This record gives sequence, structure tokens and C-alpha cells, in this order.
Amino acid sequence: MFRHAEKESLEFTRSRPYRKNDNAYIEQKNFTHVRQPLGYLRYETDKELALINDLYRNELRLYKNFFQPVMKLERKERVGGQIKRKHDKAKTPYQRLLASGMISDEEREKLERLYSSLNPAELKRQIDNKLERLFMIYEKKKKSPITVDPYKKQTPITVTF
Repeated sequence: MFRHAEKESLEFTRSRPYRKNDNAYIEQKNFTHVRQPLGYLRYETDKELALINDLYRNELRLYKNFFQPVMKLERKERVGGQIKRKHDKAKTPYQRLLASGMISDEEREKLERLYSSLNPAELKRQIDNKLERLFMIYEKKKKSPITVDPYKKQTPITVTF
């Protein structure tokens, strides 16, 4: 990994010592983009991988970028011992991109056509169907069907000696 990062001129960093919150800033989308849709189960087979990749390349990508608004932090101020955060109005990544003016007119029209062709309710149904299929594949690979909620964080079994 280090050689790849060096070849691509990427900075290879680590968390700072004694700063347990560093990864919360680095990996802040892990909950909303990974754990919330997929849960805490362990997906290991090629079938599961193919279904997860299909979900992220198609429906989930479109749903998150076109229909899920996100609040963006504008600034933080220290007032006494507290930090006051100021957020801007919640917008979708699609709306932010259009407002930025960083894309060409051709790309803008292409995105607008794509947006007008999408149905958020249908996308959500397709996402739910794929997640249901993924969970069924997970259950089939186990010898006995599991009786846990896939969206609940699993607690490890304690080992005693």
C-alpha cells in the first residue's frame, strides 16, 4: 500500500497519537454510506461482493447523490468553553454541484436529464430489494439461519479461559 501511495504521489498518513477521534473525521461517511444500508454483518462471498458492487454503482449512488440532502459545515467559533457550529442549508450533492458553476453546460444538461428521469421511490424500492437479496445470500451461506437484526451493531462473544 505504501508503494502504491508513493507511486501515485499520495500522502500516507496515520492517526495522531492519543487522538482517538481522528478516524471519525477521516471516515465520517462510513455510517451513512456503509453501515446504514448494509448493516454490521460480514459479507465474504463473491456473490455478496457482486451484489454490493452493483448496488453502489447503480441505485445507491444515484439515491445518495440526487435525493439525500447533506448539511455542510460553514464555520466553527469558540464561544467561551463551547464550540458553536454554523451549517449552511441542507442540499444534495447534485444541487451543490450545479450551484458551484464548476461544470460545463453540456455536463449540466446531462445531469439534469438524468435527474428528471429518476424516481426516488422506485430507486428506494430497488435498493431495498437488493438489500433483501443480499441478506438472503448471507443467510444461505450459514448452516443455520440467523435471528439477528442486520442493522443492529453486533456485540462480540466474550471468550473465557
